[in-house]
Amino acid sequence: MYRPEIKVLDCTIRDGGLMNNHQFSNELVRRVYQAANEAGVDYIELGYKADENQFNRSEFGPMKFCTEKDLEAVVDGIEKKAKLSVMVDIGRVDPETIVSKGESYIDMMRVASYVKDIDKAIDLVNHLEGKGYETTVNIMAVSHARERELDEALEQLEKECATRVVYLVDSFGALYSEQIAYLAKKYKSLCPTKEIGIHAHNNQQLAFANTIEAIINNVNYLDGTIYGIGRAAGNCPLELLLGFLKNPKFDLRPILDVIGSDFIKIRQQIEWGYYIPYMITGVLDVHPRFAMALLNSEKRDDFLEFYEKLINESNV
Repeated sequence: MYRPEIKVLDCTIRDGGLMNNHQFSNELVRRVYQAANEAGVDYIELGYKADENQFNRSEFGPMKFCTEKDLEAVVDGIEKKAKLSVMVDIGRVDPETIVSKGESYIDMMRVASYVKDIDKAIDLVNHLEGKGYETTVNIMAVSHARERELDEALEQLEKECATRVVYLVDSFGALYSEQIAYLAKKYKSLCPTKEIGIHAHNNQQLAFANTIEAIINNVNYLDGTIYGIGRAAGNCPLELLLGFLKNPKFDLRPILDVIGSDFIKIRQQIEWGYYIPYMITGVLDVHPRFAMALLNSEKRDDFLEFYEKLINESNV
């Protein structure tokens, strides 16, 4: 009744941190880490590995940087059942400052890259694999990628990249299930020796449905976040995903508990989830930064004006 190859990755703190510059307390991060461990997920992504020469700690919280000291403060003393993951962005990390896997709490580093930077992603991944880490390549904004360029990037990953996992990322929440199915088949065809992952955003309330469609099409690495927290409209809710999967190792109870104790309150402080401006950016396939800016303006509820403005500016 279940596919044992499926791996679930919780990126609650990493993606949720994009909404508040990762200004989560260590106590909250510890509670999320413990809940995800007890829920049986395979990987827990606590944040980014960002270059401190480019980002200021007075502005960003510890999980933006995920130094060994930062990680020790949130994982020490908690039984580790899941593997620990962080994300690295092309050009925002100094590879030479990354210690070897044997010296780190981190098990996996996920490299986020646009199609145009796939050469840089391959170089970084191969460097990280050489240091002993598991890796993934997360191809962002795939809804904006030209098909021929995407095909060439996937073929290059298959031939030149040491990673075992390539992610299909719907950064703008613009894709529909039939497009997910088409892309999943493409990724599997052009990267036959790699596992494929899915990271879906919820602008059109399709993140969960699109994740299910990916599962149907043999995608085995699945991202989710507690209560759907994440940038803009958020992500596939982890509680829905675990409720759907039949593997008895998953337990909803710790996730429901931490939602009740923490995330209901957080939801009152940080606005994520279904909101008309995020829906509009998803329908028009544009970056949600425009909707996020609207949220912080006096015209936050002028939905029609926002829609007309985006249409005129993007010539949709």
